[in-house]
Amino acid sequence: MQTEINKVELRNLRIEDYKELKKSMMEAYKELDNAYWKEHHINKLLTIFPEGQLVILVDGKVVGSALSLIVNEDTAIRNHNYADITGNYTFSTHDSLGDVLYGIDVFIHPKYRGLRLGRRLYDTRKELCEQLNLKAIMFAGRIPNYTKYSDEITPKIYIDKVRQKEIYDPVLSFQLSNDFHVIKIMQNYLEGDKSSKEFAVLLEWNNIYYDKSPKLINTRKSVVRIGLVQWQMRPLANLEALFEQSEFFIDVVSGYGSDFALFPELFIAPLMADFNHLSEADAIREIANYSEPIRKRFQELAISYNINIITGSMPYLEDGVLYNVGFLCKRDGTYEMYTKIHITPNEVQYWGMKGGSEIKTFDTDCGKIGIMICYDVEFPELSRLMSDQGMEILFVPFLTDTQNGYTRVKLCAQARAIENECYVAIAGCVGNLPKVNNMDIQYAQTAVFTPSDFAFPSNGVKAEATPNTEMTLIVDVDLDLLKKLHEHGSVRILKDRRHDLYQIKKLK
Repeated sequence: MQTEINKVELRNLRIEDYKELKKSMMEAYKELDNAYWKEHHINKLLTIFPEGQLVILVDGKVVGSALSLIVNEDTAIRNHNYADITGNYTFSTHDSLGDVLYGIDVFIHPKYRGLRLGRRLYDTRKELCEQLNLKAIMFAGRIPNYTKYSDEITPKIYIDKVRQKEIYDPVLSFQLSNDFHVIKIMQNYLEGDKSSKEFAVLLEWNNIYYDKSPKLINTRKSVVRIGLVQWQMRPLANLEALFEQSEFFIDVVSGYGSDFALFPELFIAPLMADFNHLSEADAIREIANYSEPIRKRFQELAISYNINIITGSMPYLEDGVLYNVGFLCKRDGTYEMYTKIHITPNEVQYWGMKGGSEIKTFDTDCGKIGIMICYDVEFPELSRLMSDQGMEILFVPFLTDTQNGYTRVKLCAQARAIENECYVAIAGCVGNLPKVNNMDIQYAQTAVFTPSDFAFPSNGVKAEATPNTEMTLIVDVDLDLLKKLHEHGSVRILKDRRHDLYQIKKLK
């Protein structure tokens, strides 16, 4: 990506988006003559089915869209071309009582491809299909690379080869990777589509939640999936090697549909090896220069993999003062910084670190979260203040060198889960760094802890990784269980506090 992205937004299309929509569509369909919707077409779609028209913006600029109708399954299945399915571009085929969401267009501006923005549009279409209790999503997809093979193979053989990954097609390969399956081939589908030889592939995605006798469905997201990275400390040749290893883990946890990825405290420490000839304090200040490039790359990865990333922590210099900070890189392209409040004696002695002064929670698309770095979890006042602000999940990136240190983090994290009636996720580093002073050994067991009541595991441990082994941990947490606990738990810690006797307050 050539330019830095600050904000990604996916929302319903508005008529005032039209001029930018047209520009992006013309760029996306340069090979097709005059391939863009007129303003009266968009106006009609927004009149008959506004919730089915989606747009994606980057820093306020329209860079992609997905347009849809609702039709009957019989209409979608029978042979048709593009003019037929759109009612000769009048959209008279739209039937609000139909059972299939039919996609009539999806595009991404060429400059913004490679960020998986198209996948976001498809994921949102799937959510819409489920919310409207429709049977399936269907559409006829182009096969733009077919023109390269049309003299040698039939469309059927071409599709088989794409399915087997012997041939790559930018449209069909993407659709197959998004759980769509081929229904049939259609001829003369889109007039002027020379690259597809006017062939198209009718594709379908089935809604497994479809109910012929629809019931009211709670569409609010209750179950949040967390991907935790137990990071192996290893020599890294350069910053790009760190990015490569980080992206591998982000790819893994996002592949399982995780909403969050959590990295450990100071997982970038291997980069200090190049400065091991310096004092510990000078070496860590050298890698503080990497904090901004790391933040920018993780922002891009959050967008590309559609996941909220908690970057563990890294050294950060501000006005000559060294802090231990991390970034919450949200999948909408925005980010926020958090700072370690309590600094260990070791961090003060060897590195001259200072503690931050801001206690806050973070709003995300999966609820309100808190983030503490390692030693901070051993101070219960911080999490209680966050809990009072509505925190439901507390993330704790940590780094401990001995089992004694890990035990402190683990037991305190478990206590925070119980006393604040929240989930606590911790992730640490494992392995050895013999060529980095003051960072030579690590011990960790990544885990997710819960309150201790009947709705949760009896030992308060939702899941644990294998100790001292590089791996990921994928864990689902149900936020609705917390709400029930607050009101109907065996004990109600948050409700039963004696505010008449004591209170905890922030001083600034």
